[in-house]
Formats: sequence, structure tokens, C-alpha cells
Amino acid sequence: MKFALVCGKKTEATKGAKGICPSCGSDLVAKCGKFKINHWAHKRIRNCDLWWENETEWHRSWKNNFPVEWQEIVLPDERTHEKHIADVRTSYDLMIEFQHSHIDPEERTKREKFYKNMVWVVDGARLKRDYHRFLKGKSNFRNTEKKGYYFVYSLEECFPSTWLGSSVPVIFDFRGTESISDINDMRNSLYCLFPKRIDGEAILAAIERDTFINSTIDGKLLLWIQNLMDNKTKQEPQNQNAKPQIKNNIRRHESQYVLERGRFIKKRRF
Repeated sequence: MKFALVCGKKTEATKGAKGICPSCGSDLVAKCGKFKINHWAHKRIRNCDLWWENETEWHRSWKNNFPVEWQEIVLPDERTHEKHIADVRTSYDLMIEFQHSHIDPEERTKREKFYKNMVWVVDGARLKRDYHRFLKGKSNFRNTEKKGYYFVYSLEECFPSTWLGSSVPVIFDFRGTESISDINDMRNSLYCLFPKRIDGEAILAAIERDTFINSTIDGKLLLWIQNLMDNKTKQEPQNQNAKPQIKNNIRRHESQYVLERGRFIKKRRF
């Protein structure tokens, strides 16, 4: 955890410090070493939130883009008394979860149902093959007349199968913590995959990092997401009257994959 309560205030870990968990109220100790980023850990239990994962530099750098008061917010379910800690909760009631490690689709679904109004930001640089698959699958993108917006048909050839059944937008960060000097490198942008399907195609939008962060802070991101989820698929946040026109002159090809027992596998040839 990045924060503990010290004298009732959200405080970052420093060597030798002690604090209180804002979720369960148990004792926390500061972990400050050479190999891991400074963090708080429970003194007697492993973790009070089973959804919580050990933070990486990637997690921390993303969190630092947002106000402290938005970070690590404890959200209780009044009906079930279940509690979880959202990575970021904006003042517009949008939850942002940063996911580095592998997540089981069943757990992903549980989180989406719990948080409801949320987006995922996924570390696409964790596995090298994920970006290579994205580049290879880019041939499946159908351009539109709106720059940076695409229709994608064969999703399983572009993105990890774990995220294809998500009910909320999933934003892929293929750059990770790497510094890339080439401004034209595709990894400098984020790629937002929306859950809506139109004739079997998904909506994909390329977003500049600063645009994503700034529009999250000023609330425009939420409006943009709502517009796209309502089938206003090719408009930008600043232009709510634009009428999307889709180019239909690109021929679709049959996917090499089929869904079997909840997983995409390559078709067998006989």
C-alpha cells in the first residue's frame, strides 16, 4: 500500500514508521528497502483485501498522476459489508484500477460488478508477446474518418484473451516504465478497448497519455466514455455533435481462433 493513516492523515511509508490500515484498522509497518518501492505492509496478516497486488514502479508512477485524495480509496458494500481499496476514485465517481499481474477472468468480472463505474489500465509491457501480438493484429483495424478511432474484428489476434470479455473499458499501456525517445513510436499512446460490439466488431481508440490524465481530472473522460458506450462511436469529448462515418471498403478475414471452454484457441486444421 502507498498510504497508511498516521495520526489520522494519509501518509507515505518512511523507514521505521508505523501506521494504521485505512481499510481494516490493523497495524501497518513501513517497508523501505533497496529492491522494492517504499510501501506499507500489514504487521500480522498478509493483506485485508484479497484483490490487492504488490505494487510495482509502474503502479506507483500511474497513481502519482492523480491527487492524493483520489488514491487508495476504501469502498464498502453496505449490503454485504465487503470492502475493497480502489487504486483511484475520482471526484466524478469513476474508479481506475491499474493491473500489472495476470488476473483471472472470474476475478476481473467480480471487480467490475463491485466497482461498476470503472476503467482498467493494463500494463501491456509485462509480457513482450502482448505488444508484438498487438502490432501483428493491427492489420485487423478498420480505419474510420475520425483519426485515432478504429473498429477491430478479430480481437483475439490483437489483445490478451483475459480482457476480451470485460464489461468496462480496458486501456492498454504498452510502454510501461520505459522511456521512448521516438515520438512516433506507437507505445507512446494508450489504447482504449470498449466493451460494446457492433456487428461483431469492437471500438478501439488511441489516446495520448496527457489527454487521458487531464480528461480524467477535469471529468471529460467520463463523458467521452458514456458517449461511446451509447453508440456515439467516433466522436471526441470536445465534439459531441459529430456524426461518425465508417469506411466499409476493407475486407474482413476469418479469425484463426475459436472460443472453447472460455478460452480462445487456434482452429484445428483437418
